[in-house]
Amino acid sequence: MVEKKVLAVVPARGGSKSIPRKNIRPFAGHPLLAYSIAAGLQAKLVDRVVVSTDDAEIAEVARRYGAEVPFLRPPELAMDSTPDLPVFEHALLWLEKNENYVPDLVVQLRPTTPVRPPDCVDRGISILLDHPNADSVRAVIPSGQNPYKMWRIMDNGVMTPLLEGGIREAYNKPRQELPPTYWQTGHLDVFRKDLIFEEHSMSGEQILPLVIDPKYTVDIDNALDWDRAVWNLIHGDLEVVRPGRTPRPLPEQVDLIVLDFDGVLTDNRVWTDTEGKESVAANRSDGWGIARLKDAGFQIIVLSREQNPVVAARCEKLGIEAVHGVKKKDIVLQELLMQRKVDSQRVIYLGNDVNDLPCFSMVGCALVVADAHPQARAQADLILSRAGGYGAVRELSDLLLERKSRTE
Repeated sequence: MVEKKVLAVVPARGGSKSIPRKNIRPFAGHPLLAYSIAAGLQAKLVDRVVVSTDDAEIAEVARRYGAEVPFLRPPELAMDSTPDLPVFEHALLWLEKNENYVPDLVVQLRPTTPVRPPDCVDRGISILLDHPNADSVRAVIPSGQNPYKMWRIMDNGVMTPLLEGGIREAYNKPRQELPPTYWQTGHLDVFRKDLIFEEHSMSGEQILPLVIDPKYTVDIDNALDWDRAVWNLIHGDLEVVRPGRTPRPLPEQVDLIVLDFDGVLTDNRVWTDTEGKESVAANRSDGWGIARLKDAGFQIIVLSREQNPVVAARCEKLGIEAVHGVKKKDIVLQELLMQRKVDSQRVIYLGNDVNDLPCFSMVGCALVVADAHPQARAQADLILSRAGGYGAVRELSDLLLERKSRTE
């Protein structure tokens, strides 16, 4: 097989209307477009990963995650109605003119479909390489509803079948007797570069399928899609392409839960009266989550940097142990694990800031709240969807208890 040049392009304009700035909005701890960049970078058959954007901030984020951004897309090619074809024409012409770079195959990786199987990109490229007469490959899933049972309503109000296909009254047939149909997804498109300039097409006539497991189906167009996709990534037990290192899953058995206090059990704010007495706000749902965890047999301890009576008072009310005034949490955590003779791989840690980082590598799984410091989010194994002091601990409780109920 002759080695081919393969270019992956991530189109990421700045003017999203449905979810403003969605391409760089944090999605389970990383900017949305970082997942598509990672899919290109981790593919063995891709030579270059280029982000096409009109936005300087998106360009900076893309470079930080390892993509090339050799140009900014002209504003007229970043409109709501701009189709894919001129965007790719611009990218390929720019690379040929300015770098004398001409790929054989081009891969489109849409940021709005971030949940991809690890082998997705290489499989799509391999299909096209193995079929020299094919023009392109497109990712598809089995369609949830068979179009043979779909209708159109004509101007006169009469319904007519959407598809005929030589099957008499297909809409009355059992599903099992109808031809299988597929729905295209945004996981990837792979096409030959010559299609762009010779046929003014990104698909051609001979299109081959890359069939994706429906579990990976995500297409983010609105806020509900976003929330569903994040939940699926966190709770779906899917093997997916992720930016950075591979996160560790929650241990099968959890013997100890270690919580930071400020920014986890509180929202990180503090009120101080004229006498210097401090008070904080806590969330009752977090307290209920802790009570449910204790009833289920989980051991919980709080490690806090602050030497403050409010930490002890809140933990005493919750009925959990607290160690506060801790300057080096990793040292204290190591001592606690030795004293309790707990296997560190059966420990989980929930934090929110950089002083929690030394503990992350000491446990089986490190979690952070949704509004954690960027460095903490980048190094965490799992990022909760709720902020500190706003139900993050309850979210962790629900996650652990739901999993426990499934295994019993």
